[in-house]
Amino acid sequence: MARLDELNRILRKLQNDCPGVEASALISEDGLMIASALASNMDEARVAGMTATLLNLGSRAALELNRGAVQEVIVRGEKGYAVLIGAGRGALLLALTNEGSKLGLVFFDMREAIRALQKIL
Repeated sequence: MARLDELNRILRKLQNDCPGVEASALISEDGLMIASALASNMDEARVAGMTATLLNLGSRAALELNRGAVQEVIVRGEKGYAVLIGAGRGALLLALTNEGSKLGLVFFDMREAIRALQKIL
């Protein structure tokens, strides 16, 4: 199986296995899409750019506020969450969830997905 196909399979598995996860993507720290399982109406380039910007702002805020290196970034909106976690080797895992998602389960499943992704990256 091709590398990209395997990455996409892991992202789809995250969505299928974790209640509330509606979309996911693997993005480089410099804002380029690596793999995605996004809704067809979402612009991949735009999502990748915003994700990299969120990481940058979160990292700067964590350092300025003496919180150390950023581990995750969470944005909560009225329709749910955008959760961003570093996936190693310059990659970020983004999960978009609905408002009823249990964040503990989302983090657990995202970390499981990251372990699988790291074997391919």
